[in-house]
Amino acid sequence: MRVAIIPGVLALRPEYASLEDPVAELRKAVDEARDWLGDGLLVVANGSAKRTEKAPGHFDERAAGFDAELGNALRTGDLASLRALDVALAEELWADVDALVALPGLGTVTEVQVDYDDAPYGVQYWVVRWVCPT
Repeated sequence: MRVAIIPGVLALRPEYASLEDPVAELRKAVDEARDWLGDGLLVVANGSAKRTEKAPGHFDERAAGFDAELGNALRTGDLASLRALDVALAEELWADVDALVALPGLGTVTEVQVDYDDAPYGVQYWVVRWVCPT
């Protein structure tokens, strides 16, 4: 089974298009992951929105550590770590991880490809592709 993890970013919606694309790299990664996915599982999630003073949720010193833990789990396909995420902390940091914590039994992730890993505007986004045998 193919799984693609993408952020739910309003700037990716067509009605938010402008002459200058503020998230061109992210848009490209999301489009490529969706094209690759086929009839697989699409998961919408993102890290904290409190990584800098100018982030939507302003700065929270816990954000970088939380995002490091989450990013490691995504990069390694560690489903147990994702299910064990601190959802209360995620909520405080404005991280959208509910879909990751509630992932169905996928078995083992055998292939991982990280297409995007950055925090534009103080919000941590990933685009990750997983392959899980079915």
